[in-house]
Amino acid sequence: MDSTIDSLFGAQAGETPAALAAALAPPAAPGHYDELRGGVAVAAGLAQDGKGIVGADAPPVAPWAGFFDHLGTEGFADLNRRTADLQRQVRDNGITYNVYADTGGPQRPWSLDLFPLILTPQSWQQVERGVLQRVRLLERILEDVYGPQQLLARNLLPPALVQGHPGYLRALHGASPAGGRRLHIAAFDLARDPSGAWWVLGQRTQAPSGLGYLLENRLIISRLFPEAFSELKVQRLAATYRSLLESLIALCPARGEEPRIVLLTPGPYNETYFEHAYLARYLGLTLVEGSDLTVRNERLYLKTLNGLEPVHGVLRRLDDEFLDPLELRADSHLGVPGLLQAIRAGNVLVANSPGSGFLESTALLGFLPALARELLGEELQLPSLATWWCGERAAMLSVLPQLASSVIKPTYGGPGPGTVVGRHLSRARVDEWAGRIMRHPEQYTVQAYLPLSQMPTWNSGPSGDRIRPLSLVLRVFAVSDGAQGWRVLPGGLTRIASRDFEITSMQRGGSSADTWVLTEGEVDRTSLLRHAHPAADTPHRSRTVTSRAAENLFWLGRYTERTENTSRLARLAIQALTGEDQSSLPLLAWMSEAAVANGLVLPAVPTATQARRVFERSLVAGLSATPKVASVGYNLAALRDAAAAVRERLSQEQWNLIVRAEQEFRLACASCTGEGDYSPVEAVRVLEMLSSHTAAMTGAQTDRMTRDDGWRLLSIGRHLERLGFLAQALASAVQTGAVYDEAGYEAVVALFDSTITFHAQYQQRHDMPALVDLLVLDRDNPRSLGWVAQTLRGRLARQANSPAGVVPVLAMTVPDPQHWSLESLCERDEDGRHARLLELLQHCVDASFRLSDDLSARYFAHSSDARYSVGA
Repeated sequence: MDSTIDSLFGAQAGETPAALAAALAPPAAPGHYDELRGGVAVAAGLAQDGKGIVGADAPPVAPWAGFFDHLGTEGFADLNRRTADLQRQVRDNGITYNVYADTGGPQRPWSLDLFPLILTPQSWQQVERGVLQRVRLLERILEDVYGPQQLLARNLLPPALVQGHPGYLRALHGASPAGGRRLHIAAFDLARDPSGAWWVLGQRTQAPSGLGYLLENRLIISRLFPEAFSELKVQRLAATYRSLLESLIALCPARGEEPRIVLLTPGPYNETYFEHAYLARYLGLTLVEGSDLTVRNERLYLKTLNGLEPVHGVLRRLDDEFLDPLELRADSHLGVPGLLQAIRAGNVLVANSPGSGFLESTALLGFLPALARELLGEELQLPSLATWWCGERAAMLSVLPQLASSVIKPTYGGPGPGTVVGRHLSRARVDEWAGRIMRHPEQYTVQAYLPLSQMPTWNSGPSGDRIRPLSLVLRVFAVSDGAQGWRVLPGGLTRIASRDFEITSMQRGGSSADTWVLTEGEVDRTSLLRHAHPAADTPHRSRTVTSRAAENLFWLGRYTERTENTSRLARLAIQALTGEDQSSLPLLAWMSEAAVANGLVLPAVPTATQARRVFERSLVAGLSATPKVASVGYNLAALRDAAAAVRERLSQEQWNLIVRAEQEFRLACASCTGEGDYSPVEAVRVLEMLSSHTAAMTGAQTDRMTRDDGWRLLSIGRHLERLGFLAQALASAVQTGAVYDEAGYEAVVALFDSTITFHAQYQQRHDMPALVDLLVLDRDNPRSLGWVAQTLRGRLARQANSPAGVVPVLAMTVPDPQHWSLESLCERDEDGRHARLLELLQHCVDASFRLSDDLSARYFAHSSDARYSVGA
């Protein structure tokens, strides 16, 4: 038990868990609302008897007291273990938030605090009513701005905030969205003032993030505090997600077809890609990138292995400007050419409909009270912070003297300093900002400073374990509930500021928390899992495999095999260079040629027969990924990238294995390739460790994935790679004479991973018939060329849906092992060469290259005649 907690137990024996929590938790910063104690905190020594004013001796409010009561006094000593469990679950679940979207480095784990934010039913009712009113208002504003534009004509909205905003899309003016509504998801960032009332800080309407992360937060925290979660009657989330999904299905322009809805992501380089893959899996949607979609005759289609299939709805996680390079940002490779035309034609529902970006401007908040009275005949129930758009001269002049006590935000978003808190600026910096605003007033909006409420967070460290209050902002989501209705998700994404900031930014080291909304009634236990049906009513559905996913699965298979092959080759080469066989010139010549052919060593490096130590040093130094050498590390990183692109198709354990293998290999390589030194022995150990990882990867691919078209292409990729690698390696061993040398002979058998099998069948024989029989002809040996060719032909036939006994054209590219004979392949020509064996090996190598091109043209690019288009 921590000394701080231990001393509190001794000093406060018999105290309730809530009292212990209060003793561990200092009050919120003066002037901030204290979520734990339910009032505004005051500085030490000031009077605390006013209404809503709390000090350090105030007890937790009822919901928090109930939470800690279920934890129990003994539970405080267990909080560090629960924190470790939380971090392990985040790591095991692969929850990431990539601050710089850098796939070249380790991904940043999602940050989640141990304690949830707890909201009473009464507090939530205020939030829910206000959010429902606001989302109705935003929908009305969009209808007018993209329709009659009466708000602009009557000066209720400044044209500069609408038509001057890059988020306003003139191309969609006058277009009616499919399903009749423009917004399907809206998010509002809320904060409490010192009195405990909620205020709106901002709103997100393009592609608001958080719906996936908050689900993971809920799953993790509810499992860590199961009794409190159940007894406090926390509202569940699944019914809201079901409502959104059913609404999208109902509003899709399917015209009698079964609606197909996809989730559009920018791809694995996006910082919130984890959430995109998670949501797609949870909602049962196909995760797609822009390259997966195409527009034909004003209709949207999905490129699949079976051709084009219609798409009726798109849940997008891509900002407006990237959606259509024909009409929006021309340099975008993330969108779909012609998508806006399909939207204008009413042939596809896009949630949210493009063009709502101008609603995200902070400046708009200042105009919403008047717009609510005009459009709804109501006063805003959930107020916005006082906001001044500096594009109005009177507003600018009135707010300039207040900059030091306000918050400065960009009106139109985009690159720049972002949010600036005036109270953190020096006098000179305040004057500098005043000058900027006066020069370009329309670009800046000033908002009143609000001291954010602070919630308890668990803090463990060398100075003792304590509860630390930190500032928070709550993001609340409203989602479509049919043609006219809306539903507010009973919870949200709570974002917590880091210790050194008042801005709750994940990019500035902030964290998140689960949000528990309590209910006085029954807890809704809706699930997205379908109710069981009789077997006869449950049709089998094959999972859609997009062309992009198929291509990435194909290359996942290839890079898995390539990583395994090159790591084994590198290990054998290092062992040959440092072992007792280093005097075998044929072995060294073969290893040199094979290492160069597979990118492990640059061609300019002297061969092992010329300068053994130089070659060895270059081989070890090149193990990790470099821009000049297609090393083992390069192949492993490429494997990870291919897996990231199809992450929603991989089990969490499989993805974790790939990430862990790449990270451990990169770190381990640093220990054996330090500056000015290298360690061949350590390099062999690192390669053996990687061999264990790749064996686990291939096992997961073989035993843990559904045998659909995507898996078959993964398997085809692996066997295609194996065929080319082994055939090329064996041909090189024959040509360099390594197979006629005892040490070289054993190394060839080891490279084929067949040492145990070989000695069990042939004991100490070292002749060509034994080698050819096991490594070329034996169709029971999964590392022999015959087995690989036979399996590859079978996979290709199954992929092409060929009838039994019919060999498709693609499979004919691969040599048929039924026509190979031991006598013919072991025969020597008049020059003593195994010419027929070398001819077969070259045929296998050529087939692997040609088959790769043919598969790409047929399944990935959908241009089967592409190779023959020039000069045909």
